[in-house]
Amino acid sequence: MHHAYQSQTLSHEAFELRFQSLFHQGRAMAFPCDAAGHVDLDALSERARENYLYARAVVGREYAVPAVCHSQR
Repeated sequence: MHHAYQSQTLSHEAFELRFQSLFHQGRAMAFPCDAAGHVDLDALSERARENYLYARAVVGREYAVPAVCHSQR
């Protein structure tokens, strides 16, 4: 029984995929995701979707490889 409760608790946790800037300490782009780092593009606003696609395209040049983090919300 304890495992079922624990699994339900984990499914309610909020995660974000965070792209940290390589050049500006403290600057990052973050997008809501699941625990595996999957971002629901359909749930993003048009601007957020454009920012997400841009961040993905410039990994290694402007942003670090993204990391899945617990959301601060």
